[in-house]
Amino acid sequence: MKRADIEGKRILITGATGQFAKPLVAAYAGRAQVFAAARYGKEEDRAEIAAMGATPVRIDLSDPASLETIPEVDYVVNAAVAKTGDFDRDLQENAEGVGFLIAKCRNAKAFVHISTTGVYAYEGLAPRKETDALGDNHRSMMPTYSIAKIATESVCRFAAKTYGVPTVIARMSVPYGDNGGWPWYHLLMMQNGVPITIHPEGPNLYSPLHVDDYVEKILYLLGAATKEVVTTNFGGSQAASVEEWCEYIGELTGFTPIFQKDEAAFGALSIDTTKMHSLIGETKVDWRDGIRRMIKALAPDTLKTAA
Repeated sequence: MKRADIEGKRILITGATGQFAKPLVAAYAGRAQVFAAARYGKEEDRAEIAAMGATPVRIDLSDPASLETIPEVDYVVNAAVAKTGDFDRDLQENAEGVGFLIAKCRNAKAFVHISTTGVYAYEGLAPRKETDALGDNHRSMMPTYSIAKIATESVCRFAAKTYGVPTVIARMSVPYGDNGGWPWYHLLMMQNGVPITIHPEGPNLYSPLHVDDYVEKILYLLGAATKEVVTTNFGGSQAASVEEWCEYIGELTGFTPIFQKDEAAFGALSIDTTKMHSLIGETKVDWRDGIRRMIKALAPDTLKTAA
């Protein structure tokens, strides 16, 4: 395993105001010169990023001309995503956008593109390998998401190989932590008595990835980048089901999950971690500890006294 040394280097992080990328900006800004790229439609977002010690850079991946504001950088983490539901717009911004971004950053030492396990076809409960079939997994809730992500991976490979940029495509599972994530939304649903939709073929297993782990492991992904382009799963080393973590949230808070079975739900999407572990090692945060910390950070009043 090889860990990229970002100390004093110049690193571009796109989607910088999003739930996934903002912690990266906060964690790396004290160690590297971070250029935090986003649309910055709100001035308070720009101010927050600047307060972290990063340099806000306004870009729009649907507008290649806007990328001229990006300086020369050593490393790139592309966490930008468009999921408007409009196919033309989402394919342009995601797929074409990553191609233009790699062309602009063609001198980077390494490029990490954050993809999703949502590119995999639903095939029951077996953990997904990187070689497994792809499909339109998320159409029931996000009609453009899986197709746009699959297209983006293809353009990413083409552009990286064309320009000789060492690249990793990381198919991420469920990111969560003190800043929220899917389990946080489930807590809110439980608190308000809203049914949680799950696939009838349970348990609905995923590989939740705590923010502490991905902040550490992104550096190993950068270190694993090659010009042949590496595609790997990226999630927690432990699998946990939606049913399991909702029941645990219930133990901590006293809220009761209401599960509603629906064939249109996503279904299990846990990952085979074999390749991931060979590249970046195992993750450290137990999902129970991570969820307890999340609730303590975001809704401490909901915790039982003994939790």
